[in-house]
Amino acid sequence: MFTEEKTFNLRFNLEVAFPDAYDGDEDHHAWLSEWEDGMKGEVIKAVFAALRRHPSWTAHVRNRGVSAENEIEIVVGKTITERS
Repeated sequence: MFTEEKTFNLRFNLEVAFPDAYDGDEDHHAWLSEWEDGMKGEVIKAVFAALRRHPSWTAHVRNRGVSAENEIEIVVGKTITERS
């Protein structure tokens, strides 16, 4: 079977601004916990919900050895069958 590929990246860069008086890790990265424990999962669920609306495509998570804390790769696939 012949396979073609195209990569599409949707990258999130998390930025948090603090007042000038802030002194480093006072909050112990609480803002990051908010992303990891809630927002990130909601975003991934929304992506899969959108992909499921296209039943001729499949989607699954693929791990390439990078921590899920830093990267989640979603493989979106389609199989073309020969037409008579």
